[in-house]
Amino acid sequence: MAISVFDLFSIGIGPSSSHTVGPMRAARMFAVRLKNDGVLAQTASVRAELFGSLGATGHGHGTPKAVLLGLEGHSPRSVDVARADGWVERIRTERRLKLLATEIGDAHEIAFDADTDLILHRRRSLPYHANGMTLFAYDADGRPLLEKTYYSVGGGFVVDEDAVGEDRIKLDDTPLRYPFRTGDELLRLTRETGLSVSALMLENEKAWRTEEEIRAGLLEIWQVMQECVARGSSQEGILPGGLKVRRRAAKTARMLRTEGNPEAHAMEWVTLYAMAVNEENAAGGRVVTAPTNGAAGIIPAVLHYYTRFVPGADEDGVVRFLLAAGAIGMLFKENASISGAEVGCQGEVGSACSMAAGALAEVLGGSAEQMENAAEIGIEHNLGLTCDPVGGLVQIPCIERNGMAAVKAVTAAKMSLRGDGRHHVSLDKAIKTMKDTGADMSVKYKETARGGLAVNIIEC
Repeated sequence: MAISVFDLFSIGIGPSSSHTVGPMRAARMFAVRLKNDGVLAQTASVRAELFGSLGATGHGHGTPKAVLLGLEGHSPRSVDVARADGWVERIRTERRLKLLATEIGDAHEIAFDADTDLILHRRRSLPYHANGMTLFAYDADGRPLLEKTYYSVGGGFVVDEDAVGEDRIKLDDTPLRYPFRTGDELLRLTRETGLSVSALMLENEKAWRTEEEIRAGLLEIWQVMQECVARGSSQEGILPGGLKVRRRAAKTARMLRTEGNPEAHAMEWVTLYAMAVNEENAAGGRVVTAPTNGAAGIIPAVLHYYTRFVPGADEDGVVRFLLAAGAIGMLFKENASISGAEVGCQGEVGSACSMAAGALAEVLGGSAEQMENAAEIGIEHNLGLTCDPVGGLVQIPCIERNGMAAVKAVTAAKMSLRGDGRHHVSLDKAIKTMKDTGADMSVKYKETARGGLAVNIIEC
């Protein structure tokens, strides 16, 4: 299975990669399939059913909104986040849906009642994955035209039922120059080639893009991350969703600026950067999945730490950071999961912390062994982390959790650099432990809002 760094870092919309980005992509795929099959003009009605975690916490994660936007042809990368709510309100009030409007205009409009044609099954699941959805299309006489099931498997990745094999998802099989599936294989390749992890990753990325395209694409990712931090650090008010969670990043930024000597408050700035991103994510703003939306603040925060507090930091370092982080993310995606609905928050915040820790270790001059050690520390101390969002919203405990994990990533990187890379628990063993822990974890702690903090505090 070949995974690109641009699969793990993709520009999207909040608040969730698996519950917003993935369903929007799936709904758009369905609409495009109608067009490609030549039945779009015959389509008179559409129904969408959401299962498992999508059904249980879909309202809090903006899943219905994502499905409606996707059916009208919008994609997470390009949708106008400022106008999206208005488009959804139009669909709900007019009870009309413009299928694939972004490609063919308003030519094919159908009746659509969001209250009856968009169904959230809170207690039913589909067999392959906790995040499943099925879409149906019918002609004017009620005859079926198309039925497709999709799975949002974490980080915005979507597969349809045809791509699900007996044991694993059938993904890209592009041949890579230096293929690896485990941390041990990655370390072996660095020893044999003399390349750093980021340099090795760059060679693999050339299977899809030129070096210039890779660099430009990663710097665009970094630019979106910076813009997200800037917005989150300036916006005030209450986050949507009903919990009345107040934005704190802007106030914290003002306080830190008045206190001077940023180096003395570096970890507070790191916490602020992460929280700013996740406040933007909770508000449905433009974010980068890294590798998920629920953990989107960690890598941008640690990258800001690198560019602001590390002497000699430059754009080449940013590119190397993202490539190295991508290598670690692939190990989690390949050997465990980055889906909170599948393994709990250890798969989201834990993976992101590990990715950020390893990447920072490399750009600070660490060896491949020290980088692997940093990544292992980052996940080891997030093992067992549950996903129990209050009200099904990516707010409590998600926003603060990103801040804590960002600081933990910096600490893990620095701990590894004080050693020589030798340690008792390998990254591979830690990732396997995370997978096993997720399998043992009760479903109520895996993004269903039926356990933990989600039931033990009063929603108000």
